[in-house]
Amino acid sequence: MADPQRARKLADRIKEIVARRLDKGLRDPRLGFVTITDVRVTGDLQHASIFYTVYGTDEERRDSALALKAATGMLRSEVGRNITARLTPTLEFIADAIPENAQHIEELLREARERDQATTAMAATAAFAGDADPYVKPREVDEEVED
Repeated sequence: MADPQRARKLADRIKEIVARRLDKGLRDPRLGFVTITDVRVTGDLQHASIFYTVYGTDEERRDSALALKAATGMLRSEVGRNITARLTPTLEFIADAIPENAQHIEELLREARERDQATTAMAATAAFAGDADPYVKPREVDEEVED
């Protein structure tokens, strides 16, 4: 098992190498606007999971995933030339769900705001169900006691 600090450094280096290579461009016309969001390397430094997002439609996302899968060997060779590890890790491209998660969170926040506004509106027109002060108070005893 490698040092976790070393694995983080290798992940950062792989992210930089792959992003730079994608910025230069691949010859695959299917590749869209791809952004590398994160890279995670296993503890033994043998496997790297590369998370990415693609700006565009579902079809463009599918095409970009196919283009990245086709270019995995070339990108692994590029990584192998630019790192100082004994073995070059295998690369796996995983579509990151950040945009979908962000959209879902925005919808939940919007729904929460609407419910808060509805509750505030109901509270403004609400009246007490019983007495205004439902707590039992001590009896007031008259000072005049009849003889």
